[in-house]
Amino acid sequence: MKKPRLIITNILVFVITGLIALLLVPYIAFTQGFDGAEIIACITLIYFSGMSITAGYHRLWAHKAYEANSVVRAVLAVGGAMALQNSILHWVSDHRIHHRHVDDNDKDPYSAKRGFWYSHMGWMLREYQVDRYSDYSNCKDLQKDKIVVWQHKYYLPIMLISNFGIPMLLGWLNGDIFGMLLLAGFFRLVVVHQVTFFINSLAHIWGRQPYTDKNTARDNDILAFFTFGEGYHNYHHIFEYDYRNGIKWWQFDPTKWLIRGLSFIGWTKNLRRCPEERIEKAKMAMQLQRAQKSLSVLPNADEILHSLQQEYDLILHKMAEMYATKKRLMEIRKHKLKRNYEKLELDFKYRELKYNLELQKQKWLQLYQVKYQMA
Repeated sequence: MKKPRLIITNILVFVITGLIALLLVPYIAFTQGFDGAEIIACITLIYFSGMSITAGYHRLWAHKAYEANSVVRAVLAVGGAMALQNSILHWVSDHRIHHRHVDDNDKDPYSAKRGFWYSHMGWMLREYQVDRYSDYSNCKDLQKDKIVVWQHKYYLPIMLISNFGIPMLLGWLNGDIFGMLLLAGFFRLVVVHQVTFFINSLAHIWGRQPYTDKNTARDNDILAFFTFGEGYHNYHHIFEYDYRNGIKWWQFDPTKWLIRGLSFIGWTKNLRRCPEERIEKAKMAMQLQRAQKSLSVLPNADEILHSLQQEYDLILHKMAEMYATKKRLMEIRKHKLKRNYEKLELDFKYRELKYNLELQKQKWLQLYQVKYQMA
């Protein structure tokens, strides 16, 4: 079978920037050194361009997880061009295809089932799916966004100015254009490329699957640290419209913190969150599924699985009752309804249901772990 044609431009970009970052930057670092301003600029621009992809290209435009004003959108559009990962329109089109056909080797642009190298960089080196390059029919909503259209139309000059103009300007202000261009320009670009490419490759290979195993996406705390919070990829692939990837307060997700922080000053709004009940159901369904697969080989499997199923059904019942109570309580608080007696009664009921649910979940988890270890 004849291989698709090589994309020479992409190959040259990756080879030239890679060689500069791997050979020239270390040489200059050892022979001349980089000053504090150059190091700070490099780190700042890594986060600026990287999070323009995660907060902008990904969560804002690809998944509509929140809304942002024109200032935020314009800044993220420029930062995204600085990350050199094509225009918003093209990137989002690819990503929406990825989610729709995840792991389908014929349709997913960067299917992880075609191997690490292909999903990491290989898919960008050959014309594997030529029809993607001009078909933006899955992004009709974005074609109404003036900033998206502007960035797509003038992508090349915006990319060149942001990638070379900004570092050179900072270098001129700092008295060393060459050093700043090397570190905050080329080295920064290669770092951002590799860590964001990990989302397509390693995040589909390395980690755990607490919410779904219907695709290859994984949750990985280490990857989350290097990918601006995108490492909680198993969660993302089942609840893609959530503006968060790390849903726990302690999970490293600076993209989530940025979006949430901007909402406090009114620059972002309508932050979408998956209901907690759906998250807990997905997690418990996976636990039950794993137990069923593991315990099915035991001689008394039917009896054990029956007890697990009973506990599972009981938790779902308690969960539904608790969240229905919580929903009514939130409505009373939101609309400031003058029903103090009902409010107090519901508040007490909610706390009691929450406590009982936690006890039931602990019982389920203990039973699940004991039975699961028996297999």
